[in-house]
Order: sequence, then C-alpha cells, then structure tokens
Amino acid sequence: MRIALAQIVSTPDPEENLAEVERRTHAAADAGAQLVLFPEATMCCFGVALGPVAQPLDGPWATRVREVAAAAGTTVVAGMFTPSGDGRVRNTLLATGGGVNTHYDKIHMFDAFGFAESDTVEPGTEPVVVGVGGDEPVTVGLSTCYDVRFPGLYQRLADDGATVLLVPASWGAGPGKREQWELLVRARALDTGSFVVACDQADPTTVGREHGKAPTGIGYSLVAGPRGEVVDALGAEPGLLVVDVDPAAATTVREQIPVLANRRF
Repeated sequence: MRIALAQIVSTPDPEENLAEVERRTHAAADAGAQLVLFPEATMCCFGVALGPVAQPLDGPWATRVREVAAAAGTTVVAGMFTPSGDGRVRNTLLATGGGVNTHYDKIHMFDAFGFAESDTVEPGTEPVVVGVGGDEPVTVGLSTCYDVRFPGLYQRLADDGATVLLVPASWGAGPGKREQWELLVRARALDTGSFVVACDQADPTTVGREHGKAPTGIGYSLVAGPRGEVVDALGAEPGLLVVDVDPAAATTVREQIPVLANRRF
C-alpha cells in the first residue's frame, strides 16, 4: 500500500488551504499513492475562531475535497471542523475517495499545557476504521493528534482489524515536544504491531510565520513500522513523503509478538 503524507502549513483561509489540498493530492496520485494523509486542521489553522469556519460534512469545503479525491483517483484524509450543535465545533477527520466516505470526530481533547481544546471543541465518542484499496482493502484506523497519547484507542482500532493507523496532527511546539511526538508514534506501533502513519502540520516558522499560542505544528511527520522502527520521516518544512507499507508485515509481527492477544487489561 502506497501512502503519501502531505505536510503543509495551514492558513486561516479555508479556500487557500483547499488549493493546497488539491495540489498535494494530485502530486501524491502522480506518485502512485492510494491514500493521501493531510494534517489535523487542514481546513483552517488553530489560533483563530473556529465557529465561523466550521462547515457540515455536506458543505462546500468537504464537497470540494471529495471532488479532488475523485478526480485524483485516491483516498484523501484531511482534518476539518464541523458544527457540533452546542455552540462549539467538532475536530473532524474527513476520509473520502476510492470508495471511502466517512469521518472521525476526535475523541481526546487537548486540555494540556495551558490550552483547553474542550472550550471550543466537542469530543467525539466512536472509534472509526475504514477499508482502503481495491479488491482486498486494507483496514485503516483513524485518530487525531492528542489521541496518540492514549494507547487504548489504538488497541481498540487494532482489535477492529486495523493494521495501518493514521495520526494527523497539529502538534504544539515546545521543549521536548519533537521527542515526545516521535516516541509516542513509535510506541503506538509497538503497542499494536501496526504501521502508524503520522502527518503533522509543518513548522510555520519555516515559511515566515509564527507559532503563536495555539498548537500549529512542528513538522517531522513520520511512518513507524510494527516493530517500532522509523520507516521514513520528513523535516520541519513543508513536504510530501511517499512511503510503501506492507500490511502483511503487521500480521507477521502480531504473530511473533502477540501483545494484543496476550494483554490482560
């Protein structure tokens, strides 16, 4: 399975970000990617009011992403914001194209380091897996950013059949945060014997912008293999990483190191 990680810097303008989604998706499809993963908050960067930005899943932004995915002939997974109904929004992952049409609402709220995501974002409740590919689809698990600190979610996704786990993020900058990012992604791979594909927002300072107080990304997107190894990674700046993963290798590792089968709690 060929997967592309589109490490971008989102702006406050959803239309501008949509143009970047289209450009990166076609570049990934030209490279043979069956799945293109964009970061959390692809629709609009954090640090601005999200209520006026949020759109329903049948709104113009998601509809255009569906059209882009269909035209490129690939599955696109990208972070957006949808209305929650209680005055907040939902931090939503849209998955579309290649026979896929679903979404995941981020479950774990980033109420940490003095930032309270739950003030403006309603948490989701249901883990989501989806089949990606042709005649023999690969089961892929969806998650978002702060979710990566909670191994139980990833074990649940693996129990539901996922051998590839996606982690789009807009990781907060700060001391030790890059090390935590890589460590957590690799740990979730070891917890589950899975490939973990983690796509962060690029570091905004690499394109002349500032981090501000909101979590706006540090880059260093990576793919971890089922033994916890780093398969490939990007640096801090925007880029497109194309990686081949073999879900059968995850099955082999789960047979050799059956942590899912052996766990008691």
